Amino acid sequence: QVQLVESGGGLVQAGGSLRLSCVASSRTFSQHAVGWFRQAPGKEREFVAAINWSGDYTSNIESVKGRFTISRDNARNTVYLQMDCLIPEDTAVYYCAIARTNWGSAAAHDYTYWGQGTQVTVSS
Repeated sequence: QVQLVESGGGLVQAGGSLRLSCVASSRTFSQHAVGWFRQAPGKEREFVAAINWSGDYTSNIESVKGRFTISRDNARNTVYLQMDCLIPEDTAVYYCAIARTNWGSAAAHDYTYWGQGTQVTVSS
């Protein structure tokens, strides 16, 4: 069973930064794309960013472009989400997930394993 553990969430003021980490127990981690999703209270889970197996292709939603950067270190089985210029609308529980394929997807059903989530709260 693959386990994903997110960390790095917390409370930050608007304009601040956080770096989320996602460590996977999977032996085949480097063969799969990884995505970050988030879910705010009362809202559906939404795609945030994804990175392909090698790390040379990334995608993200329009609302985080220029502020969030996804990256990975396959030697450490870890994916990161650097979040800068945070705004209150970024407040949510953030989840990482491993995709079935080696290319990234914005669709939650393309991901097989999920972490437990880490809370990010941005105060105004």
